[in-house]
Amino acid sequence: MPENVQGTFVSEKISKIRWKHEDFADAKHFLTGSWDDPVNKISYWTFQKNDEEELYPVNIASHIVIGDVTEIKFIGKNEFVSSSSQGNVKVFKLQEDPYCEIKEINAWNGIHKFNITKEPASCTALSTFEQDIVTVGEDGRINLLTAQQINPVRVIEDADSCSLYCVDFLRHSEILTGNIRGHMKVWDLRSNQDTPATSIMLSCFHGSDQAKTEATSIAHHPTQKHIVVAGGGDGSLTVWDLRYNTYPISQLSAHAKSVSEILFHKDRPENLFSCSISGELWHWNNTQHSKLKLDTTDSHWLNTINNKGKCQVNSLCTPLHKPINSIDIDKTSMLFGCDNEAIYIIRNLNV
Repeated sequence: MPENVQGTFVSEKISKIRWKHEDFADAKHFLTGSWDDPVNKISYWTFQKNDEEELYPVNIASHIVIGDVTEIKFIGKNEFVSSSSQGNVKVFKLQEDPYCEIKEINAWNGIHKFNITKEPASCTALSTFEQDIVTVGEDGRINLLTAQQINPVRVIEDADSCSLYCVDFLRHSEILTGNIRGHMKVWDLRSNQDTPATSIMLSCFHGSDQAKTEATSIAHHPTQKHIVVAGGGDGSLTVWDLRYNTYPISQLSAHAKSVSEILFHKDRPENLFSCSISGELWHWNNTQHSKLKLDTTDSHWLNTINNKGKCQVNSLCTPLHKPINSIDIDKTSMLFGCDNEAIYIIRNLNV
């Protein structure tokens, strides 16, 4: 493992990991969510120095979760929203006084469930835009929520006939969803119709036009939100310009197995990061030998793939041979969580 990668064993599989971003200072706190335990947790962490003056993570608060934690997103300085495999979505506040705790302030229990059996359906993903929250699940339902009220703003009951795996707010009135069959759908939330405005397909990298792969993760460019990258169940990355959405700009043969998460650097969006259930963590950047290249003139992600689809990429850690489920970055510090029951931090990342 490279010298700038520090791992800490935490005795639980990590499904999600998120920095608590500070306005000007480097982040010093973060959240994790666990999965695959009889009792799972959302945990709040900070860094302390050991006897060798090395910083290491210390858990300062935890909250019990029914089911697996499937997503965590901050919606304010101390407020965040989380979802679970039991179909629950909750808003929490990090409270420091008189002691540190994770306090529940709003909840939509059972907001995802199967219509016929009424059994809980996993809330597979959520996205946020300021205080607005959109959730999707195995029940094919889309819920539009706002943190301040208990009743949903809007529910699209039969948004999809199969499980929805990922969702992303492109702008306040527009979301993008991806499902198990590789259907990518853009929804205009201003429309009274419960039908998507646009549909596109995610194809297997080595397959025919009829061979589809599930959409497992979506990320949009921080400043050019029409530029979208989708991760596939076959490990591929596909790039679209949604202004011309018939065909992708490029499709990249990336990870050996399914893509877990994709992340643009917020301040330096020429840097893209991806992780996989194959245990790989990759950094894609705007250098001459990158797999992806950003044209600063028109902010298009351009296809730099050669005929064989092979280009150089930076691996940020030794392959862990266990799924890396989640990544997050703050300035030059990256967090990632793995099924080997450890959390990792990479400091002084070259971005």
